[in-house]
Amino acid sequence: MVNDVYFASVRARSDKENKQNKIRKLFEAAGFDKVIRNGDITAIKLHFGEQGNDSFVNPILVRPLVERVRQIGSKPFLTDTNTLYGGSRANAVDHLQTAAEHGFGYTVAGAPVIIADGLHSENYREVEISQKHFQIVKIAGEVAAADSMIVVSHFKAHLPAGFGGAVKNLGMGCAPALGKAEQHSAKPVFNAELCIGCQACQENCPNSAITVQKRISAIDYNICSGCGKCLRVCEPHAIDFNWFVEVRPFLERIVEYALGAVTGKKGRVGFVNVLLNITPDCDCVPWSDAPLVPDIGILASQDPVAIDQASVDLVNGQTGLENSLLQKNHEHGKDKFLGVWESTLGNVQLDYGDEIGLGRKKYRLIEV
Repeated sequence: MVNDVYFASVRARSDKENKQNKIRKLFEAAGFDKVIRNGDITAIKLHFGEQGNDSFVNPILVRPLVERVRQIGSKPFLTDTNTLYGGSRANAVDHLQTAAEHGFGYTVAGAPVIIADGLHSENYREVEISQKHFQIVKIAGEVAAADSMIVVSHFKAHLPAGFGGAVKNLGMGCAPALGKAEQHSAKPVFNAELCIGCQACQENCPNSAITVQKRISAIDYNICSGCGKCLRVCEPHAIDFNWFVEVRPFLERIVEYALGAVTGKKGRVGFVNVLLNITPDCDCVPWSDAPLVPDIGILASQDPVAIDQASVDLVNGQTGLENSLLQKNHEHGKDKFLGVWESTLGNVQLDYGDEIGLGRKKYRLIEV
C-alpha cells in the first residue's frame, strides 16, 4: 500500500506562493476537510518551544490551519503536553506563559491554548494497544478527548531519536510526564553538589523512594518507578535522568505511544511536517543551533509514517551546510541524521511504525 504525501517547496515568487497560501493548498490536497467535521473539537498538536529556542514552527504558519478548521465548523484549540524535565514547560502555568511569549494564541495563531495533560501533567487516559512493550499507554486527556487532530511538527534531528517528526510528536508529545518516563524507561540520578536540601523531591515522590538528610539525597532504586516527578520539582536541577537509553527499544516505545495517541481516531488525524530551519536538536532545548541543510518546504499527509519517511528522504537528498553541527555525510544522498548523531537509529521509528500498523513507509510524493 502506498500513501500520498503532499509537498510544497520553500520557493515563492508571488503572494499566491507564500507559505500561508501553500499551507491552505496542502490542507485541501491532503483531504483534511474530510478529517475534520462540522461540530468537532479539533486539537492542533504543536510544540511551543522551550524558552530560548526560536526554531519551533512559527505561529503565523499555524493560523491558516486554524482558519480552515474553523471554516469547516469545528472548534480548534492549540495544544501540547508538559515536559518530564524542568524548564519553562514543566507545568501548565509556565507552559502557557511560554506559549504566549512565543506568539501562540488568538492574536497570531487565532485559537486558544489548552495544555492537554493538565496543571501538573496528571490529566490522562489509559488506552489499550496490546503491543510488545505496552499493553496500555497513557495519553494526555484533552488529546484523547478531541474529536479530530492535526499534528504540526517541526522536522529536525534529535538525540537520541535520530529525528523528530510526526511519529515523535505523537508518541512523546501526546503523553503526560508519566508516559514520557515510561518511554524513556530510565531512573533518576543525583548530583549532591547541587542539592540545597529543600526536600521537594522527598515530599513529592509517590513511592517514598527518596530521603533527604541535610543536603544529601538517597534514592532507593528498588522502589523508584521512574515516574520523573522528582525531576520536575527539583528547582536547582540536582536530579536528572540518564537520557542515554537503549535506542532501539526506546524508539519502539515511542512508536507504541504514537499508536495510542491515534487509537479511536481512524481517519480523523492529519499531519503537517515543516522542513524549515532543520536544526540538530529538539525544540525542547533552550537554544537553536545552525540548520544542517537548506530550507526545503512543507509536507502534509494522513499517514504519520509516510510523511516522516518522505521528510527523511528530502533532508538526506540535500547537501549539508558547512556552518553546522554536521560532522560527516554532507554529500547529497547521505544520512544527515547519522552525520550529526552517530549513535542514533531513527529509521526504527519508520520500520516499527510500519510493522505495528501506525502507517506505511511506502509513499507517493505529490507536489502542489
